[in-house]
Amino acid sequence: MPSVSAVPPSTPSSRDSVVAALRTAGCVFAEDEAELILATARTPAEAAAMVERRVAGLPLELVVGWAEFRGLRIAVAPGVFVPRRRTEFLVEQALEQAPERAPGARVVVDLCCGSGAVGAALAAALGPVELHAADIDPAAVRCARGNIAAVGGQVHRGDLFAALPLALRGRVDILAANVPYVPSDEIGLLPQEARDHEPLVALDGGTDGLDVLRRVAAEAPRWLAPGGCVLVETSRHQASTAVATLERHGLATRLAVSEELYAHVVIGIRP
Repeated sequence: MPSVSAVPPSTPSSRDSVVAALRTAGCVFAEDEAELILATARTPAEAAAMVERRVAGLPLELVVGWAEFRGLRIAVAPGVFVPRRRTEFLVEQALEQAPERAPGARVVVDLCCGSGAVGAALAAALGPVELHAADIDPAAVRCARGNIAAVGGQVHRGDLFAALPLALRGRVDILAANVPYVPSDEIGLLPQEARDHEPLVALDGGTDGLDVLRRVAAEAPRWLAPGGCVLVETSRHQASTAVATLERHGLATRLAVSEELYAHVVIGIRP
């Protein structure tokens, strides 16, 4: 499994047959996908096997074994949530909000970490940090350990805050929680790649999509340092309820929106 690294530039390669196969299978960005497959495969046989898996419907990131996230190559594996480009906006907001600390003194937590992309990106941007990531899904934990270890972090398995070391209480400067927020009855409306290849626990947020967010909001104030922030991705129609939820737990709350990425991030700051 590849580790976190800068994404290298692609090298020119003959790709007509790969592009043709991908186009026939209905891949909209066949040229770009062909370039990634050919740049990743170590042998022609491996490239052919990758094309076969992609044509069969496996997400491209799982075919090549990695996803690009804020310029990093994040390893992904079957059964693990693939990081989305819109979640880069959450990282940007966290970096803007990060309280001033001495080098190495910041404490960062990536909750519901999946592959660990958010934590890895924060550590790469901030420099030395005390980084912890957690997820309830064993497949996600295995995958995240490779990505997080590459930036000096630790990964814990368990249900939200129960997975974290108690010594972190009251010390967390950045708590990034990319919680599941799709309402249960809307799971069937997701793209087939998500429905068929990503774990339900990483997608299903309960009746209104906010069940996990409510649990994070209730516990976050006890874990944040003074001036620390919690950031949670949500959807446009859930945003006002999500803001009110964090406010009810004593956090100074605001909503950040990126129209370009169609991203909505609720930010709560401990006074």
